[in-house]
Amino acid sequence: MDHLFVLLLLCSSGLQAEGELTESVRLVGGNSRCAGTLEVKHLGEWRPVEGHSAWTLKTVDFVCRKLACGSAVSVGEREESSRRSVWRIPYECVPNASDLGKCASSISHSTLLTLNCSDSVRLVNGTSLCSGRLEVKTNPSTQRWSTVCEADFDQQDAEVVCRELGCGPPSVLQGALYGEVEAPMRTKEFQCGGTESALLECGSSGSDRNTCSPGKAVGLTCPEPVRLVGGASRCTGTLELKYKGEWRPVNDYYSVLTLKEAAAACRELDCGSALSVGKRESSRRPVWLVLSSCVHSGSAQRGCATSFYSSFIQDLICSDLLLQPDISVSSSIVWVSEEAQQQGFQVFWHSNFTISCSIQPQYPGGSFQLTFTSSNSTHNYTQPAVNHSAHFLFLAAKPTHQGSYSCVYHLYVFSHNFFSESRLLSLSVIDPSDSTPFIIRVVVLLLTLLLVNIALYFYYKDSRGQKPERQEDMELDYYNLGVPAAEGGPTEEEAARGAE
Repeated sequence: MDHLFVLLLLCSSGLQAEGELTESVRLVGGNSRCAGTLEVKHLGEWRPVEGHSAWTLKTVDFVCRKLACGSAVSVGEREESSRRSVWRIPYECVPNASDLGKCASSISHSTLLTLNCSDSVRLVNGTSLCSGRLEVKTNPSTQRWSTVCEADFDQQDAEVVCRELGCGPPSVLQGALYGEVEAPMRTKEFQCGGTESALLECGSSGSDRNTCSPGKAVGLTCPEPVRLVGGASRCTGTLELKYKGEWRPVNDYYSVLTLKEAAAACRELDCGSALSVGKRESSRRPVWLVLSSCVHSGSAQRGCATSFYSSFIQDLICSDLLLQPDISVSSSIVWVSEEAQQQGFQVFWHSNFTISCSIQPQYPGGSFQLTFTSSNSTHNYTQPAVNHSAHFLFLAAKPTHQGSYSCVYHLYVFSHNFFSESRLLSLSVIDPSDSTPFIIRVVVLLLTLLLVNIALYFYYKDSRGQKPERQEDMELDYYNLGVPAAEGGPTEEEAARGAE
């Protein structure tokens, strides 16, 4: 009995930790218990909470989880026609409060705070609100969260989850990516089409199956919806964030974003690291204000954003600014082997060949460095970029030209040096004594062409030889058929003259 009492005590304490604010906090007026106007019970009285721009998704996420809801999706404000009594709760108090009423003070205001949490999906143990181990709640009455087996979840299911949480499209879907629990409990296969707005709108397999092993709980990463616009490439320009379905420039109320804050955006865009951030003045417009204190604590920009108006915007330059250059080879006599796409090109001994480097137009100028690596040495050749390309000529190919070639494009712009490297190109030089297979192919081709010409000759000759015989047959037909002269056949007199 003592063991049973301890077990019940532990279970009850866990349930309290999951929803310990449910007795003093609620969301009203929404389309579910996890959406609506935030109300707090304090001193025996339920009142709405004052709307304030400092409430971010990161702050709201604490409330969502305490209400046994899923991840925070959005936070906003609702304006009423008249002022009323509300509770003012500083956002700094929320993460550490077991009772939000202890942080509340009474004021009169007309702006109310609205929250939207996902009903039945959440990501836990992740680095942001858009990453973590997937958990679902299929039965709202039990408030029980279950992990999902990797075998029951695919890319289309992941697209629905990321969309439901207001994040970008999925980039990583992998079992045990964000920690592991005991064997996942949810073992029905989801069957999403990829266009649904919520995971529970998808169909699922009819029955449970017990084939999921530990280490296979779904981990999901949905990139933060950020982009750089107005620059010469996708890795430079004005930083914008998509939140609540709207793209807006990002701004910091106090100063320019730090390189640490900007680095998160560069990583999300797969653009390397942040090199520089600048602030410039523009027309006054709606922006997403990103609180530095929130980002410094490790949260992503979307979790730290709030609506604001500003005439300043942030420009960001990431290290992977340049596109990847192309590399190609041409020769006076070139033979591309059957394995060319995998193993590279083969050129004949003493033939001239050219390695060409090029890049799509982004910025004027720059230079190309051709790096040649053989089995025992490395050589570098440099030429200025002319029309965004450079051509390196090699005379009289020799075995010493065999090896790997790559193009590196260098450019100085925005007070920084940038470079981008092409793929490796493997080149080998064929000795004439080793060119037997190629010679055989040429001989076979020539013999084939010769045989085709001979066949065509006899065909046309035979056709021309049959034409007079056909004419005689036609003349005989006139007589045999008794065709009169009026109808085009020869008369008897004409026939007699012809006989003479």
